[in-house]
Amino acid sequence: MFEKEVYERYQRQLILKDFGEAAQQRLLDARALVIGAGGLGCPVLQYLAAAGVGCIGIIDDDVVALSNLHRQVLYNADDIGKPKVICAADHLKKLNPMVRITVYNERLTSANALCILHEYDIIIDGSDNFETRYLVNDACVLLDKPLIYGAVSQYEGQVAVWNVLSSGGKRSANYRDLFPEPPAPFLVPNCNEAGVLGVLPAIIGSMMAAEAIKWITGIGVLLVNRILNYSFLCQQFHEMEMEPQPETRELIPADEAAFLQKHYAPACPASQEVTPAEFDELLAAGKILVIDVREPGEPPLLTAFQPQSVPMSGIEGLLALSEKEVVVFCQSGQRSMRAVHQLTKKFNATYRIRSLKGGILAWLDQQKIKNT
Repeated sequence: MFEKEVYERYQRQLILKDFGEAAQQRLLDARALVIGAGGLGCPVLQYLAAAGVGCIGIIDDDVVALSNLHRQVLYNADDIGKPKVICAADHLKKLNPMVRITVYNERLTSANALCILHEYDIIIDGSDNFETRYLVNDACVLLDKPLIYGAVSQYEGQVAVWNVLSSGGKRSANYRDLFPEPPAPFLVPNCNEAGVLGVLPAIIGSMMAAEAIKWITGIGVLLVNRILNYSFLCQQFHEMEMEPQPETRELIPADEAAFLQKHYAPACPASQEVTPAEFDELLAAGKILVIDVREPGEPPLLTAFQPQSVPMSGIEGLLALSEKEVVVFCQSGQRSMRAVHQLTKKFNATYRIRSLKGGILAWLDQQKIKNT
């Protein structure tokens, strides 16, 4: 028997046919990890907390920016500049004080992924980059964890459920059965480059939360071995069936040791990257053009040097380069590699154009180490 507050809070779902107290208890006992507290993660977090998932983990190393607020409606203007996980936990506790929130204000890596994911029953991936998607997928396969997947691009999105054990003991398809290997870092633009309408991640994120609730409670039919594609512009859904591919299993590390050694960042030619230490040397020597391809207002704002701001969306319009030595940077090094590809193609071999490895976040981390 539930306490009075539990009945009142969850009354509308408790009275559903085939739901009742048994399904609600499974929600209360569940431990769900949401990776990324951005456009997809925000609606996932809100609906899981509202439904009564007992323990919710949130991992994200980003801070709230003004440009987030049109789609990440869990936050408000007072949160700008603050860690997303801290703000998310605060707002979720106000929504449902009965839910336990665990925050990880850090980036998910191969070094911490297995340890963190091990503590949860189900994983929901709301990340926005291929590096994290492949890392999470492989970790879930190794740990036998079900994975809820969602992605958005401009006006389209998709949802699927990976790595679920069938009644016959067979594992369902995983992300590598759809995309065996990650694309080159400059081929697929993310939301920061291509844009996204705020309501789209809300739609996809809500469907991700629905699949998580279905898996936890055992109701309905999951999107297993199926990918649901959604088009905002025409309000249409298209479903694609798929099956596990034995050959893709060989792409996943066989054990923890192999997982820890695997490099999940997109492969980039060494000649097209400059390390944070090399970047410092170039800054000190002068005669270098530094281009920031982040969108205006993206934190952290810089005072140590003044780069030329050319958002990724306008990089094709750059008519000239003022120096022969050029370093392009973004937040984490992915957008800048795309910019290097485009600028190199445009200006041929006249200039030496490289990307700051790891982005401005890696450079700032190095500055902290130097100053300790």
